[in-house]
Amino acid sequence: MATYKQIQGTAVQNYTNDPANPVEGQLWYNDTANSFKYSSVTTSGSWATGGNLNTGRFYLAGAGASNSSALAFGGRPYTAATESYDGTSWTEVNDLNTTRGQLGGAGTQTSALAFGGETPPPTAATESWNGTSWTSVADLNSARSIAQGAGADNTTALAFGGSPLPVTGALTEKWNGTSWTEVADLNSARNSMGCAGISTAALGAGGDTIPGAATAVTEQWNDTSWTEVADLNTARFGIGGAGLYTSALFFGGAPPPTGLTVTEEWNGTSWTEVADLSPARKYLGGAGTQSSALAFGGLLSTSTLSTSQEWTGAGSPLTKTITTS
Repeated sequence: MATYKQIQGTAVQNYTNDPANPVEGQLWYNDTANSFKYSSVTTSGSWATGGNLNTGRFYLAGAGASNSSALAFGGRPYTAATESYDGTSWTEVNDLNTTRGQLGGAGTQTSALAFGGETPPPTAATESWNGTSWTSVADLNSARSIAQGAGADNTTALAFGGSPLPVTGALTEKWNGTSWTEVADLNSARNSMGCAGISTAALGAGGDTIPGAATAVTEQWNDTSWTEVADLNTARFGIGGAGLYTSALFFGGAPPPTGLTVTEEWNGTSWTEVADLSPARKYLGGAGTQSSALAFGGLLSTSTLSTSQEWTGAGSPLTKTITTS
């Protein structure tokens, strides 16, 4: 025979704040908000407004694991400024040692790497971030700007592409925590790509093959060589990126002169267009994953942006409020 508990269920639990890790379908009452809430999942990805950078800039670098844990550093107008994001606001932290824009970046909010860029002229300088401060470490073998980066932390990273073209545009270097080693070149020389992944499994797409000439070419790195795979739906350069080798999100870019709103998801095989950024932007920073990404800074036409956009992908946890009146 069924018990009363099995038939009627248990009472709805009260919380002062929402539970940290609710299961899908869980219902609770939030005493602070005076409302019933439940856990669901997003049915389609979307962008939402995030906090503004303290220093608006473009051609900046980013690192971070999600849309609530990111780092922004360098950029133009030329700056050494570094800011940390907690999902609500940006906080200024210790500056880079070398002021620069058009640099590459990799890693997380607490363990990042900055390399190359324009001081001007192009530089090979590399700096390691330990969560508190930047330390100058071994230079790239080839000075360059507008290179791309992939990496899990400040001890493992990949730098690829860059300017001037074609000299550095196909070069790839791997970082082992101590020094850079040149490895196999990209098949298509370019700069200002979208990038994602780690040092042993990276993704680069789009870019500038000659000044102003956008490409849609996508290449995957398997720790030995680059392989061309399916093209982006929209050819572009100056792209923001987030994610991994098999699951990435690329957003924004140019042309046109104003910038683009286009966002595309990569599933390891092909690209799919999803919800647009707002506003359009190019030469922006990116961080996070395919389901939890952050877009920040950039240019809208000739206007420098400080705004951020937070991406929540389909299938991600979502707390909803039940309206009772």
